[in-house]
Amino acid sequence: MQITVDLSRLLNELEKLASFSDAPAPAVTRVVFSAQDLAARAYLRELFSEAALEWRTDAVGNTFARWTGADPKLAAVGTGSHTDAVPHAGRYDGTVGVLGGLEAIRALQRGGFRPRRSIELLVFTSEEPTLFGIGCLGSRLLSATLSPESARQLKDRGGKSLEEILRQAGMNGSLENVPLAKDYYQAFVELHIEQGPLLERKEIPIGIVTAIAAPATLRVKIEGAGGHAGGMLMPDRHDAFLAAAEIALAVESAAKDTKSIDSVATTGVCNVFPGAVNSVPSRTVLEIDVRDTDLARRDGMLSAIRSACEAVVAKRQVRVEIELINADAPAQASPLITEALAVSCEELGVGSMRMVSRAYHDSLFISRIAPTGMVFIPCRNGYSHRPDEYASPENIDRGVQVLAHTLARLAQ
Repeated sequence: MQITVDLSRLLNELEKLASFSDAPAPAVTRVVFSAQDLAARAYLRELFSEAALEWRTDAVGNTFARWTGADPKLAAVGTGSHTDAVPHAGRYDGTVGVLGGLEAIRALQRGGFRPRRSIELLVFTSEEPTLFGIGCLGSRLLSATLSPESARQLKDRGGKSLEEILRQAGMNGSLENVPLAKDYYQAFVELHIEQGPLLERKEIPIGIVTAIAAPATLRVKIEGAGGHAGGMLMPDRHDAFLAAAEIALAVESAAKDTKSIDSVATTGVCNVFPGAVNSVPSRTVLEIDVRDTDLARRDGMLSAIRSACEAVVAKRQVRVEIELINADAPAQASPLITEALAVSCEELGVGSMRMVSRAYHDSLFISRIAPTGMVFIPCRNGYSHRPDEYASPENIDRGVQVLAHTLARLAQ
């Protein structure tokens, strides 16, 4: 079977999708359920219809586009990713997996392939945590990792609930109908840019993911004592920001102290109140991301951060409140899928390496209900979530070819 990727068409579609943005090019800002996000969804549905795929959207906006197989009663083979983008991001994160997945299906169609199992492209809702502070909203609900009751408690920064926002976006179904049965997918494969530098540094075009890191998110609120920057003497201060700064440094140390390259920890948000140059900060809120492929090691970092907070309380006489936003278990890729990817690479004469994903993806949660794997392609300098994020046409082409061959193998 000859599988040929229409690379020119795919690149044009990636460019078109990037134009749905609230930031000027080359940056992409496409927050879920924004006007630009809804317009991008409409564009994708047009492409699905052109490819003769049957599409549907569930109550939270996850969109399914199916190429029905010869035996539609069998569990489907799935692929896909997300198209929402954090502010001032790039055009390849998630979108390569969606439009590349679509092109893989079209390439199989053009090649005369007839799948026994249906092949389904899934566009996940809100992989990025931009709107609600929690990532992978759609796949959490699909896998029943997040209950409808908990989802209804989510609010955006303006105080609007998830259900309010869904209604405004024209989605009126029941969240109880979102979870998928555990036999819905026979296998699921996500194509993605690496979002790291390893493939490029090693000059290897394909990464076969063996595990996805376990993420945890903490919100730490520090209450100190504010006052006039000139009138409050240094010995009398209980500066909430300086306490937060010590905690942020402890976050870095917690990751480094494991001596494992798979341990990462980031203080990505620091909100200081009242935020005036001549006022001693009375309150600071940190949001902390902690990840590892080893659950015990990840939880050890969380414990170290909590201990550091206790030490800061004693040292600076501030109050600290720690809220665990989420703590998810790591995922192991299915040997069935990693082997299928490896065989596809061998058949195509494409070099590959086994690797872990330190970024987490919707596949982490789909792995709770289906055998799951991921295939990575290099991105320049490992850059992602920034306007100069870039994946070369050659690497996109190879990734789509590997995906198409793997989908064909699994769908038989």
